[in-house]
Amino acid sequence: MRPGKAQASPWQRGRMALALLASGSDVQKGARDETMAQEAAEWPPEETLSLWKREQARLKARVVDRDTEAWQRDLAFSGLRRVGGVDVSFVKGDSVRACASLVVLSYPELEVVYEESRMVSLTAPYVSGFLAFREVPFLLELVQQLREKEPGLMPQVLLVDGNGVLHHRGFGVACHLGVLTDLPCVGVAKKLLQVDGLENNALHKEKIRLLQTRGDSFPLLGDSGTVLGMALRSHDRSTRPLYISVGHKMSLEAAVRLTCCCCRFRIPEPVRQADICSREHIRKSLGLPRPPTPRSPTQRPVACPRGDSGESSGEGRPPQDHSPGPRTAPRPSSQEQEGKDWQ
Repeated sequence: MRPGKAQASPWQRGRMALALLASGSDVQKGARDETMAQEAAEWPPEETLSLWKREQARLKARVVDRDTEAWQRDLAFSGLRRVGGVDVSFVKGDSVRACASLVVLSYPELEVVYEESRMVSLTAPYVSGFLAFREVPFLLELVQQLREKEPGLMPQVLLVDGNGVLHHRGFGVACHLGVLTDLPCVGVAKKLLQVDGLENNALHKEKIRLLQTRGDSFPLLGDSGTVLGMALRSHDRSTRPLYISVGHKMSLEAAVRLTCCCCRFRIPEPVRQADICSREHIRKSLGLPRPPTPRSPTQRPVACPRGDSGESSGEGRPPQDHSPGPRTAPRPSSQEQEGKDWQ
């Protein structure tokens, strides 16, 4: 380090590295605006894919897959006060225009205490295994904005709609965001990413059938002998599991317990509220009418079982269209359930 010059923090170095890749600095840039839409629809050149792979490998070396905070080792998560969730929703029929959202919920009440959304133009195409290069730059900006403007509301952990180490190269979007924000992160996926020999075959479906109650789970053991994540039944009324994996600075066991404790419905509340927030922002931005809000009693969050590990009781997502919906409906409507796997 040169005398008199401050050394950049890991957060700043990571932010600059991802910004470099997201802007396409090492590949030919097109004109902005109209060309952005064209570039988003094109498959990236091999040199870009190679660059992305190298960046994933470099950042992967910084992933921490163990508990780093005292509250993570406490069965009741004593000391945990704020849980964040992020989401990127797409304008229906448009693979370029999207809305990135960050929400922060109080814990254990699971009430929204902060939300921020912004419309963005996705300049990187969707390529399986490289979702982070399409979405993380915008999520990173939202986290940085919160860190600078209201540091007292910074989440102590982020739940991410995507995979962590359950990934083609062991470094999914939850790992990417975790390393660059230096926050504990958990990958929460709705579908099984079939890597390292994992298959959604008859055996896997039989294991799912044996998940009888909320909190039941089974490990996702790859052909390499590595446990890449856990399949979790997150709610008594849903037979479809979530696929939980380590993102950063948190063990798999704690990640599974926390996810289960954050579920009022099938999808953990931080991710669900981030999705609602982003779709509402799209609705307002496009001037669309608000859909009718269903009348239903408010559902209280289920208390996290003390002393329950979440285990003993048993990336690869393409862009999806998200139709605008209500911001704070406690129970999803039938139309919303068609587009989102909440229950």
